[in-house]
Amino acid sequence: MALLEILKFPDPRLRTKAQPIEKIDDNLLRQIDDMYETMYESQGVGLAGTQVNFHSRIFVMDISPSHNEPLCVMNPEILHKEGRRFEEEACLSVIGAYEKVERAEKIRLRMMDIHGKIIEIDAEGFMAHCIQHEIDHLNGILFIDHLSRL
Repeated sequence: MALLEILKFPDPRLRTKAQPIEKIDDNLLRQIDDMYETMYESQGVGLAGTQVNFHSRIFVMDISPSHNEPLCVMNPEILHKEGRRFEEEACLSVIGAYEKVERAEKIRLRMMDIHGKIIEIDAEGFMAHCIQHEIDHLNGILFIDHLSRL
């Protein structure tokens, strides 16, 4: 495994819209391992491919306190959103910025897992919030784009 360089704002590559994952092979699995290692080493809870200059629709996350519940999401699609929540966000690509952002409280997500299986999961609270943050990265959107210019 290897640590990857995390792109920092205002790097224009952070605005690249990621492309769908077509196949899972050894190179992709190695990339996933490197993304986990980079996320954990950086003390993050999520890391999108776009943040490490890998412009495929993939992100890894682990919101567990003991960092033992990794989740790899490929080709995510939010099918349903419900409610509202405000949570303080930070980002490994935007150093020193912390601000509350409004997101949906609950979501239904369709995704591909690391075995290529299409599954749907329900997420709420902090997990839903993080998923929405990471999907924004895959669409070239940063959390600071949600903030008021004031």
